[in-house]
Parts: sequence; C-alpha cells; structure tokens
Amino acid sequence: MTRPPTAAQRRLIEAADPVTGRLRGTENQLAALVKRGLAFRHPRPPHDHFLTPAGHRTRDAVPEAPARPAPDTGVFEARVGGEEEPPESGPARRREVHGAWQGLLELRRMTNPDGAADRPCGWERTHLVRAAALALEAAGHRPAGGDADGYRVRATPQPEAVAVHAPDAGTLAACAATLERAGWQAGEYTEPRTRARYLLASPRRT
Repeated sequence: MTRPPTAAQRRLIEAADPVTGRLRGTENQLAALVKRGLAFRHPRPPHDHFLTPAGHRTRDAVPEAPARPAPDTGVFEARVGGEEEPPESGPARRREVHGAWQGLLELRRMTNPDGAADRPCGWERTHLVRAAALALEAAGHRPAGGDADGYRVRATPQPEAVAVHAPDAGTLAACAATLERAGWQAGEYTEPRTRARYLLASPRRT
C-alpha cells in the first residue's frame, strides 16, 4: 500500500494552484511528490511541476479543505450562482477569472492525451459545477447573487452532468452556446413540477 503523503507534502499539495495544480517547492520536495505519483514535471521549459489526477484526489480528500469561498486567502473560487453576497464584477475579479480560465486551458493541453484545449479534461470531470461555472463567468455571464439575477450551476444525480438555471430564455440560450464553445454538450429541459426550463450540460469526450 502506498504510504500517505507527509504533513509537509500535504501542505504543498493544498497550496497548489486550484485550477492548474501548479506546485511550488524545493527540487527535493517536488521530486518526492513525483516519486509518489502525486505530481509530474512538465517536459517544456520552465519545467514546472503540476499535480497528477492522484494528486488532485489527494488534495480534494483533505478534511480541512475549504468548502466555501474564502476571500481573505487569495484562493480563486468560481461563482456558481446563489452566493449570499452579491457577486464581484470589477476589474480585479475579471482579471482573476481570465487567469483561471487560461490556466484551465493550459491544464487541458497538458493532461488531455492529444493535447486538445477545446475539450474538457479530467479535472473538469471531477469538478463539474466549478468547471461549468468558470466557463460561464469567463465568457462574461453574471452569476446570481444577492438581489441580482443570473445563472446558477447545480449538481445533478446524473453522472457527469450539471444543471444550469437562468432567469429567462435568452440567458439560458446564451449559457448553452457558451458551454458548447467551451467543449460541453448542453440541452434544454423542463422541470416537471415547476415547468421551469433549465440546461443539462456535460463535458464532451470527443
């Protein structure tokens, strides 16, 4: 059985970039994570180290990992809609979202077997709600929050699928188009009880 990472290694894993999984540490520390299969060294300069899928799973399993946005930590959190506080929309937030989206595209290039950036990667398939929300926010859609109307992304019982709710048909159609451009499949459905329309979206495989 593989030994669990040490406390110092856990700290490195927890401090990795939340989207790309990029790691910071000494050469010895990073080499130890590579040896355990929790990180890999990128073949192209500057040869940064990134979490492997096993490394991402290890980080997600850490009990103390935050389950809600923590603005004072500097950790990026995709807006899924419905947060109690009104969503930020200023220049600083737009820069954060743009950087996170570019990082996700790079993660796709590094981890998809064919290097494709137009198709979701393994990280997105294990973080469906956050991945879909990032795609929407990066394209300029506004998440719901406070008194503001906007999109809401929610988990569903279906494997590899999220539900996207919007205040009107036009916004819903625009969200569908954005997700499709981002490599997702999206279709409109009607909620039987309320008759409200919503999107069911899942990452495209080919």
